[in-house]
This record gives sequence, C-alpha cells and structure tokens, in this order.
Amino acid sequence: MKAAKKVSKATKVAKVRKPKQRVKLAVGDQTAAAEAARRARHLKVLSCASGAERELEELVFGDSLNVEEDDLLRRLAGPRRVTAAEGKDLQEESSDSEVENEVKGDLLPKKPAWVDEDDEAEENVDMTHKYRKDFMKGDAETTLTKKKLKKRLEEQFQQAMGGVPAWADLENRKKSKRTSSDSDSDEDDDLLRRTGNFITSSESLPRGILKMSTCLPANQERFANGKLVTVQFHPSAQVVMTAGHDRSVSLFQVDGIRNPKIQSIYLESFPIYKARFSVDGEQVIATGTHHSMFFVYDMVAGSIIPIPKVRGVEEKFLRNFELSPDGSFMLLIGTSGYLHLLSMKTKELISTMKVNGRCTASAFTPDSSKIYSYSKEGEVFIWDVRSRKCLHKFEDEGCLEGKCIAVSKNNQYVACGSSSGVVNLYTTDACLKENRPKPVKAIMNLVTSATCVTFNPTTEILAVASRDTDEAVKLAETLFILLKEDTGENEPVTEVL
Repeated sequence: MKAAKKVSKATKVAKVRKPKQRVKLAVGDQTAAAEAARRARHLKVLSCASGAERELEELVFGDSLNVEEDDLLRRLAGPRRVTAAEGKDLQEESSDSEVENEVKGDLLPKKPAWVDEDDEAEENVDMTHKYRKDFMKGDAETTLTKKKLKKRLEEQFQQAMGGVPAWADLENRKKSKRTSSDSDSDEDDDLLRRTGNFITSSESLPRGILKMSTCLPANQERFANGKLVTVQFHPSAQVVMTAGHDRSVSLFQVDGIRNPKIQSIYLESFPIYKARFSVDGEQVIATGTHHSMFFVYDMVAGSIIPIPKVRGVEEKFLRNFELSPDGSFMLLIGTSGYLHLLSMKTKELISTMKVNGRCTASAFTPDSSKIYSYSKEGEVFIWDVRSRKCLHKFEDEGCLEGKCIAVSKNNQYVACGSSSGVVNLYTTDACLKENRPKPVKAIMNLVTSATCVTFNPTTEILAVASRDTDEAVKLAETLFILLKEDTGENEPVTEVL
C-alpha cells in the first residue's frame, strides 16, 4: 500500500512539472538565438578590422589565425547553395574515372631532382679515330660535337639509301597508322552490315606478300666439310637429307629447336654427285662424280648396297638420274643422248632410249606414264614409258643450251631452263601438239645459267635457281596463266620476288 501511494504521488509530481519543462525549453531557444546573434556581430566586427589590427594579430598569433577565422566563418555560414550550372560542372567532374585522374596527374610537368652541369655541356668527339676518319670533311676538323656528328651520320645514311626510308620517317608512319586504322574501321563496318559464314578454309596461297623468315640451320649439328650437292626432305617423315663432295650422306630430324642428327654414312673415295630418297622413303640412291657405279642405302636394314655394274649399260660415268613418282622406275641419264630405264625393285635394265645430241635433263610426268627429255641443243623429247617410243618432239623457244626441265604436279605445265637464264613456261597440251609452241610466260630474272626449276605441290609457285652465283633463287607465281586464259589479257599477272 505504501509503494502504491508513492507511485501515485510521483506521477502527480511529474504531471505538475511538465509545464515547467516547456517553459525551460522556450527560454533555451531564446538564449541560443541571442548567442548566435552575438557571434554574428562579433564576426562582423572581426571582418571589419583594420589592416594594422590584422598585422598585429598575425605577428602575435601567426598566419594560422586567418585560416581559423575563415574556417569558423564557413562553418557558421552553413552549407552554401549550389547553382544549377555549378551542379552540372560538379556532376561532369565526378563522372571522370580514377584512371583518367591519375593520367592527368602524371602528365603534369615535374621538376628534375637535380641538374647536372656536365649534361648541359656539349661533349666533343675525336674525329681522328680510325672509325670516324671517313666522316671528316677536312684536316682541320679534328673534333665535332655529338649533335653535329649525329646529323652528319643521318645525312650520310640518307645519301646512301636515296632518301629517308619509310621506317625512319616518324611522321609518315603516324599518318599511315591513322589511315590504316580508319580503313580497318570501315572494313569492320562493312563486315557488320552482312551476314553469313566469315570463317572459311582455303587450300591455295594467301594473297599479297608471302612472309618468310630464316630458321635454324637443318644440319647445324654436322656441317659439311665440302660442297653440298643435295638437300631433300623425306617424303613422309620430318627428316632432311644432305649429301656432298665430302663423301657423306647425313640425316637430320627437323624440329626447329635443335635439329638433331640421326645418322651419317661415309662412302670411301666416292664424292657424291646426286642423292635422292626413294618414293617409299626406305632407300637413298647416291651417284658419284667420276664413277660408273652407284650406292643404295637401305635405311630399314641399315646396310649400304653397292651397284657396281648394270648389265647392258655401257657408261663411263653415271651421274644424273631421276626416279618415277610411282616408285617403279629409275632413269639413268648417260652420255651421247642415251637414257637407261631401270627397275627400282631389281636395279636391272628394262630398256634404253636415245635422243639427238646430248641429254642434259629429264623429268617424269606425275602419273609416271611419260618422260620429258631435254637435249643440249634445246629440243624436248616426250617418251611413252610403257612402249619406250617417242610420242612427240618440240623446240624450246630461244634456247641456246638446255639445262633443266620440270613438269608440274597437276601435269598442266612444263618449265624449261636454258644457259641464258631464261625459263620458258609451256602448257602440256601445246607441248604434245605443236613443234614450236609459244611459251605462256618467259621468266628472265636470272642473269646466269638456270640450273634448277621446280614446282610446289599445288602448282602455284615455280622456283628457278642458278648455282653459278650466290642467292640466285627466284619465285614466280603461276596462277596468272588461268586468269590470262579466261580474260584474254596480254599483261602478266605474276610477280617474281
């Protein structure tokens, strides 16, 4: 009962005190307003202080007083209202990414940490040195500054190159990059306007310039001690064979990293004239420079088989030979125009054919049904392998002395190279019908005798070369013949690299 009376008494007191609290709150609001007015008047007086008073305050309290007063004024004034234009600017500035701000900060010029006087001084270069004597314009010019020497080197380089090269002209390179980027964007736009399959496969060579690069030497683990006369890839494995006058035949595995040597065989007192893989890749046939015999290296059995004498072949030297694409025949090119056809299986004579004059080169057709024999007098004889009869004969236009001949893999073209360096390209149809066919193209890029001609497997490139001089290898595109036959154009579409 006593507790209940106390609670009721406390509630009454609280009810009585409520109006007093409200009065106190009203008095507090008035006091805060008066204090704010007083501070405003004080700040107004401070802002109107004279310059002498300001200087005195700075001397006594330091520069920080002004900063504190400014901060106090900003805090008392409250948040500043932002106009519409300022808000738009702030929004644009806030949209910038942090990366852009960092980049902008990096682009600001920075002062160097120190300045070295030796860097500013121009250093003179001694022009009497043995490597710089050629750049002197007079005997009195014994020294030059680095800037002048650099300029003189640039002038000499431009004079030797006939002007500024494209790779050295920075302005033109920047312009070409801009134009190429514009053209790429146009091509992308055209690509997006069309639908269909954009990824296609092509078995032909790409358009434009063919990019080539120098690889690791194939025989780096065993360089030949003499002249190399044969370099040939294996028909099915990633192996290359080299042979030469050092009386050795070497096999290398081509991996592009180390090209390790597989094996080398040595033929005593037998400088090699020519070596070839058999079609099945199991044998290597090698002939010598001054021998009437030849060797067969059986790679499966690992044995060297000498062929001392072929019955019916009366030749003092056996040097040049050809193997049929089907692997059935071996053609020995003898002296006085004789052609000896041997069986690859038994190495025995099948038949002998003869051309007028001396035969310098021969080639089988891809189906091994015909043989093209090129004589020294510039005549080409076409033989039937089965009957060993001459089917036709034609003259190579403008030939002084026949050197080499090749038939394309699709049996469409015949290339004849002569001692003048001219390589004539014929169609097989014209060779079989006409006695004096007109070449569809005469390649005249060699200045020495053409000693080698060959087609690539797709008959798109014809390689012509000469062993009489260094780096005499040219590649000619043969696709222009189809375009010429279809369009009737007289100008060649090919370009010899």
